[in-house]
Amino acid sequence: MRQHATRSLRILAIAPTGFFADYGCHVRIRGQMGALAARGHHIRIVTYPSGRDVDELTTLRPPFWPRGRTMPVGSSRRKLLLDAWLAALLPVAARRFPAGRPDIIHAYLHEGALLGALVSRAWRVPLVFDYQGSLSEEMMDHRFLSASSPLLPSLRRLERWINRQPQAILASSAQATRQLIDGSKVSPQRVSTLPDTVDPAQFRPRAEWPAEQLAALRHRLDLPTGRPLLVYLGLLAPYQGTELLLQAMQRLARRDPAPHCLIMGFPDVDHYRKLAHEMGLDQHVTFTGAVSYEEAPLHLALGDVAVAPKVSATEGSGKLLPYMAAGLPIAAFDTPVHGEYLGDLGFYARLGDAKSLAGTLERALSAGADEKARRGWLLRARVIERYTWQHAASDIEDRYRSLLSGVS
Repeated sequence: MRQHATRSLRILAIAPTGFFADYGCHVRIRGQMGALAARGHHIRIVTYPSGRDVDELTTLRPPFWPRGRTMPVGSSRRKLLLDAWLAALLPVAARRFPAGRPDIIHAYLHEGALLGALVSRAWRVPLVFDYQGSLSEEMMDHRFLSASSPLLPSLRRLERWINRQPQAILASSAQATRQLIDGSKVSPQRVSTLPDTVDPAQFRPRAEWPAEQLAALRHRLDLPTGRPLLVYLGLLAPYQGTELLLQAMQRLARRDPAPHCLIMGFPDVDHYRKLAHEMGLDQHVTFTGAVSYEEAPLHLALGDVAVAPKVSATEGSGKLLPYMAAGLPIAAFDTPVHGEYLGDLGFYARLGDAKSLAGTLERALSAGADEKARRGWLLRARVIERYTWQHAASDIEDRYRSLLSGVS
């Protein structure tokens, strides 16, 4: 591991989302900024009023908005007003730093990069953009826009313009890096790949948890005994493959013994619980709703096999990292991003094919105990070698230093 940076930096992070909530983008923000704070840097995160505070990070939120009011996941017209409030809050946040203005602006999501571009120029401060996928493709994934929308060409032009504003972009996958260089014509010198990462001391294999804790959680969740347990942790949505997972479970219900699936996540839990009931899966699926980030490691430790049915072709898949750190064999759709993390250690299904996913889960469940343990051990070892928050913080510091040396 490289040495820490020699001087503490003042980092203003722009997070146009209800930070912190218990899902992918937020976990990435928390992990990166938390690791940088632990290395002595001064962090201020400007974010929406909703969400909860994290002990090790300082957050600034617009006033006069009910804190208990939740924000929808993904695109929303309501966010336009909140983004305007964030813009007004940025100068206030900049003055909150000890000993001067920010050294770096670190923006998340395209809305954050747009706001960051405006203040970066005014303050002559380098802008770093954490890129997790295409804005226009995300809007279509979330069904906020259709492929035939007349707004789509203008939105794509705006997206390409935003992508070319930062002095540096940290892309969440090699696939995302290629999108930026080939699609938005961003200079390759400005883009580097910064994969999702995780804390392997927090997400641990089942053998490292007290048996009584695991048993108590199984009892509380009323999980069946004597049946293999599949685990899913993440958002519930069509682009996440939630319906495809339920369709695969319908096929696996005929297996003896039939597996049970623990589905941990939100939103629209009632919708998917009703759908599972209509599909005859009441005895085969348990929905927990949102599971806090702090409780997620113990929940995952219950599993025998993890499943990653995400079908989005443009976004990252950060949920793989907790699975890997927990030492779980993983069944996933065959996408470039999944292949980057899992390599030949994953069990792969044809993209978007529920029948193929069922067959892949069958193969994973039927693999011998030694083979499942081998894959799980190697995936956890891969996390420890490449995908920790300390690795991410060191890479981010290197990028910061190269930018500051060029402007100082």
